[in-house]
Amino acid sequence: MKIGILGYGNLGRGVESAVRQNADMELVCIFTRRDPASVHPATEGVAVYPVDDVAKMQGKIDVLVLCGGSATDLPEQTPEYAKYFNVIDSFDTHARIPEHFANVDQAAKENGHVAMISCGWDPGMFSIMRLYGSAILPEGKDYTFWGKGVSQGHSDAIRRVPGVKNGKQYTIPVEAALEAVRSGANPELTTRQKHVRECFVVAEEGADLAQIEQDIKTMPNYFDEYDTTVHFISEEEFARDHAEIPHGGFVFRTGVTGLEKEHKHVVEYSLKLDSNPEFTSSVILAFARAINRLSNEGVSGCKTVFDIAPAYLSPLSGEELRAHML
Repeated sequence: MKIGILGYGNLGRGVESAVRQNADMELVCIFTRRDPASVHPATEGVAVYPVDDVAKMQGKIDVLVLCGGSATDLPEQTPEYAKYFNVIDSFDTHARIPEHFANVDQAAKENGHVAMISCGWDPGMFSIMRLYGSAILPEGKDYTFWGKGVSQGHSDAIRRVPGVKNGKQYTIPVEAALEAVRSGANPELTTRQKHVRECFVVAEEGADLAQIEQDIKTMPNYFDEYDTTVHFISEEEFARDHAEIPHGGFVFRTGVTGLEKEHKHVVEYSLKLDSNPEFTSSVILAFARAINRLSNEGVSGCKTVFDIAPAYLSPLSGEELRAHML
């Protein structure tokens, strides 16, 4: 199975490393908006092309993995490249998923390709768990917690505050809220009660630290609805302690069964990730295998994780899965 990567940032490098762990996959090429001569893949023999040359690789790639951002890249790139290849992305702007799906579905169907959007762990694996939970326990409640981990969007927002040289933000679930859900108490939780935000900031020399802290804590849509702590640290401390991109979280479904609804149940799924982009890449490649199989069966159009049978994710045959995993 021949894989192409478009975009060689954290996610693109994660896809490259994940290909090495899948014996049925081969990385063919990387497309970049940078000067191709400045991109040095870790995999020997992988060609690097300018993004303008994408169409020239038609017929040489089974699935193109799109590693751009959800804000501006993927809404344009996914429907465009679905004209030439089977494609997969990690689009995560939830409110725009229906619109994005419709655009990609049209392009994929018109050109006989399979596309997948919003693949990763949330949206993605967490989405599947929410679906399973609500289907199995129809009388119940969903809870999703994120962290402890780095929010790349919130970290970017910190870095845009005047006087900030560098910054990183961690989303942390409130332990009391987690335990209340685990107990089956079905609490009603506000945004502030579910998560706290912890920020580590390297300030520019002479910057007004009190103003930076105020600007962060009152930032609408990012921090104003949360209890937020801001730590000012040195560049050396930042490089030593905050270079990685960990993440994770929890999905719960609580519900009741029985004629008198007398029995309570709690379903919990959790992730603890050393590297958000590397795990996301690993999920993407499993689903890339699935859409390649669907393409070989003559399927076309856009899919989400809800549409894929679990057996399509595995390199094992149906016989092997039934013998060893069922």
